[in-house]
Amino acid sequence: MTETAAKPVVDVYVDPMCPFAWITSRWALEVARLREVDLTFKLMSLYLLNKDRDIDDDYRARIERSRGIGRVAAAVQADHGPEAFSTFYTAAGTRIHDQRNKDFDAVAAEALAEAGLQAALAGAAESEDYDAALAASHQAGMEPVGDDVGTPTIHVDGVAFFGPVLTRIPRGEEAAALFDASVTLARYPYFYEIKRSRTTEPSFA
Repeated sequence: MTETAAKPVVDVYVDPMCPFAWITSRWALEVARLREVDLTFKLMSLYLLNKDRDIDDDYRARIERSRGIGRVAAAVQADHGPEAFSTFYTAAGTRIHDQRNKDFDAVAAEALAEAGLQAALAGAAESEDYDAALAASHQAGMEPVGDDVGTPTIHVDGVAFFGPVLTRIPRGEEAAALFDASVTLARYPYFYEIKRSRTTEPSFA
């Protein structure tokens, strides 16, 4: 009797503000349409990632402004689980990235409504109640890959790596082939890094 191979367990760690995480998440959904994978979106925080880093003032201001929606996302994930978080994240990301809406308070309220979640969760934006849950989720995503990386971060069958960083959303078999290559690299215990200078800006079409 032939044993059926287990589905790869794929956890994609995202921050609602990050355009690269948004592209990777849409790629992951395309992969899930074409491959048998156990896909979960989980929350990380650009605010926490960059808290002690020397970054330019403009970027610092942007991640400070996004702190509230990150807290709302943490409340959704903590109180309602990964499926609700995925729905909220898609609703929020569509507004932030595809529709270029940078009013994060309005985005959070609209995304909660679209996800069928309580409007009261928007109050988490101004509260510290979910900061510990956010920090724990962020640490779970980032600790296995170290401090000198960013987002997106993907875990495949427990092996974590930064990337792939994409500026376009792969579709169809191209998406599946890229995933297969990523899994192959992730499963090799001595693989650490591939990188080249980025010459194109993110596009979400």
